[in-house]
Amino acid sequence: MSSIKIECVLPENCRCGESPVWEESSNSLLFVDIPAKKVCLWNSLTNQVQRVTVDAPVSSVALRQSGGYVATVGTKFCALNWEDQSVVVLATVDKDKKNNRFNDGKVDPAGRYFAGTMAEETAPAVLERHQGSLYSLFPDHHVKKYFDQVDISNGLDWSLDHKIFYYIDSLSYSVDAFDYNLQTGQISNRRSVYKLEKDEQIPDGMCIDTEGKLWVACYNGGRVIRLDPETGKRLQTVKLPVDKTTSCCFGGKDYSEMYVTCARDGMDSESLLRQPEAGGIFKITGLGVKGIAPYPYAG
Repeated sequence: MSSIKIECVLPENCRCGESPVWEESSNSLLFVDIPAKKVCLWNSLTNQVQRVTVDAPVSSVALRQSGGYVATVGTKFCALNWEDQSVVVLATVDKDKKNNRFNDGKVDPAGRYFAGTMAEETAPAVLERHQGSLYSLFPDHHVKKYFDQVDISNGLDWSLDHKIFYYIDSLSYSVDAFDYNLQTGQISNRRSVYKLEKDEQIPDGMCIDTEGKLWVACYNGGRVIRLDPETGKRLQTVKLPVDKTTSCCFGGKDYSEMYVTCARDGMDSESLLRQPEAGGIFKITGLGVKGIAPYPYAG
């Protein structure tokens, strides 16, 4: 395990960096800074960063099959044209909840864009509970609501055979699984596959590797953990030099590198002195496992 290397490849100072997505065609990492209302694209070859600012907190971003990107902005599913920086609303949710916003989102293997909502925080992880719901935007732009009573809708991914949907509601301190029907997008039979331990803190973003194991970023825990969803066991812990790790994805050549986003909001000046790289983008190499390419939204 000594070959693991962790480096801050981009000192971006994100207030709350989230939703890292690898774009293979440009060797770039997409990510968002939620409260700064920014979508960012970091080119790993040139080290250049392009940023697009939108008009509300932007909580997730994904590739789009027809070109450009999709993103969750406020309580809207949107299409984002990078060339002219235009944003087109595809659908709106939670119209009756003015204090809500989207949080994490990801595209399923059939091209549906899943994302969940939460109440706007008064401080990091402090909010009115049970205000959120989980939704998906189908390729024809209709929206399906799966369930409500969510605290902080967070990490999500699908098993390699596409038969299981994994999901995190952060304040449940649990990684959950559902049976998944890829044809219809239906979910059923919710169960917990891993309960976080106290020092692991709050489960946040998540991704899967080619061995079917889950990687979960632990907010306030300063780590990503690797889980076996079949046995419910933690297999590995990788600690980072920042506490507020928010999400992770695989990328780079052959998806053998892991990229981790983090936050600096809610840190006092003493913590920021101790963790100068807080809000940066981290790259972890030497994990010995690979990830899979992200799915693009099909609409």
